Amino acid sequence: MADVPIYHEGMRRLQDARDTRRIADRLSEVTLRPAFTDEDRAFIEGCPLFFVATADAEGRPDCSYKGGLPGFVRVVDATTLAFPDYDGNGMYRSWGNVMVNPHVGLLFIDFENPKRIRVNGTATVHADDPLLALFEGAVFVVRVAAQAIFPNCPRYIHRMHLDALSPYAPRPGYTPPVPAWKGFEAFRDHLPERDRGGTDTKPGR
Repeated sequence: MADVPIYHEGMRRLQDARDTRRIADRLSEVTLRPAFTDEDRAFIEGCPLFFVATADAEGRPDCSYKGGLPGFVRVVDATTLAFPDYDGNGMYRSWGNVMVNPHVGLLFIDFENPKRIRVNGTATVHADDPLLALFEGAVFVVRVAAQAIFPNCPRYIHRMHLDALSPYAPRPGYTPPVPAWKGFEAFRDHLPERDRGGTDTKPGR
């Protein structure tokens, strides 16, 4: 983190336009950290979702939602996160980007008790990670080496209640239903052989 300035010229131009350079510098001094605290660990490992921003080799961005049961993201050491890549639509936009540009931004957010933490760093994708066997349903394990960890003001987070965890989230001793879209005529003949089985008859349940 010390090698990369937290603010670049574009950020500074807007800070100066709004006279926020001083508070921006103070926030980076007080809240920015290179390692996870015990509070960070508890918050992150309690989240059933996060958002991840990636970019391709030319800098074109992509943003994705990732969900699972609480605990599916683990803080494995003071500066490293690990989490499973579950079966998806096969496009691999997020982790495909990581293969050519490892820089990522993660946003962990609690909508019930408004709070959020951002984690910026570099990601790697592993097919033979030792944690793979611990993540039920994982295809790959993604590790993020954190470079900047910082909370954000939660004032604009809309308070929402979690009605139910997704029945598609993998867990030990449970076989998730097959999503209905894999049975749609437009897609079913193009699926990998492993996916040409039954489909969920209650999409969105």
